[in-house]
Amino acid sequence: MTARRKVTSVAVLGLAPLALAGLASAPASAHGSMTDPVSRISACFAEGPESPDSAACKALVAAGGTQPLYDWNEVNIADAAGNHKQLIPDGKLCSAGRDKYKGLDLPRADWPSSPLASGNHTFHYKATAPHKGSFELYLTKDGYDPTKPLKWSDLEEKPFAKVADPKLENGSYVFDGIVPNKSGRHLIYSIWQRSDSPEAFYTCSDVVFGKDNGGGAPAPKASAPSEQDIEAGADQSTVDHGGHGGDDHSEQTGAAPAEQSAEKPDSAPAEQPADGSADNAPEAKSAAEPATAPKASGENLAETGGDSSTTYMAVGGAAALAVGAAALFGAGRRRTATAGGRHSR
Repeated sequence: MTARRKVTSVAVLGLAPLALAGLASAPASAHGSMTDPVSRISACFAEGPESPDSAACKALVAAGGTQPLYDWNEVNIADAAGNHKQLIPDGKLCSAGRDKYKGLDLPRADWPSSPLASGNHTFHYKATAPHKGSFELYLTKDGYDPTKPLKWSDLEEKPFAKVADPKLENGSYVFDGIVPNKSGRHLIYSIWQRSDSPEAFYTCSDVVFGKDNGGGAPAPKASAPSEQDIEAGADQSTVDHGGHGGDDHSEQTGAAPAEQSAEKPDSAPAEQPADGSADNAPEAKSAAEPATAPKASGENLAETGGDSSTTYMAVGGAAALAVGAAALFGAGRRRTATAGGRHSR
């Protein structure tokens, strides 16, 4: 082998592992749902998508089929960027304005519910693909009527619990909050806004304070899906943790189609409360100023590799390296062929 061919071979062999390493470093997208108190979609998924037990979950399947339950961890808006109230219309809060999940918006007082008491409560949010971000929890106002479509005005103005980058334990985010004094049937609305992407996730958890269900018949108790449930339903899920693959966001109400709402590597969402106000929100960064994700506040906080730009850098870098390797290899072959032609003459 000539020296020139040796150099070409070394270049190709050296670049190939780098390309593969670049592809392997792409982070997963976030997905998850509240499991304490249990979200509507988690409860119905745990009952079984094909044959749910409760009347409310049966109605959800009748409205939108079984696929929403298999995709229980994907009630999201890909490009929310903190604009929750602007993007999600009244009456469609539980579905995040997505037609796919419209069954979650059915106004009824018999959704499976979790018992809840006022005071300190430890919340659990199952993260099938964790990422840095902030959680805001809102509780319905006194006089909330579950038989009417849920509106933004039905929620208290300010979140009763708000936390950034909570700790991750056994695959769930865990954090504490002080639950206000309430009675009867209520609803907790959660917003998980990623800090490394515009993507946000939403849940509705039906809760009952005391033994009074708001004057209605006792609702079935909600149960969170087990690890066995999640594993058993994984083959039927269309959620792609590697970058939304099968997720079709074009049916979102008030949101851009999927191809227009891809994660932007150089922008981070400004935190904004669900009431649409800009209180306590950080100043908007200029287009020329790079966005930075908030720092974790402890060693037990959930930290997953890279921000949304990592995916583009990894894939782009790998592609560039692969192209460069191919070019070097091709150049080496052409030089070898030319040299062979000269020797033959």
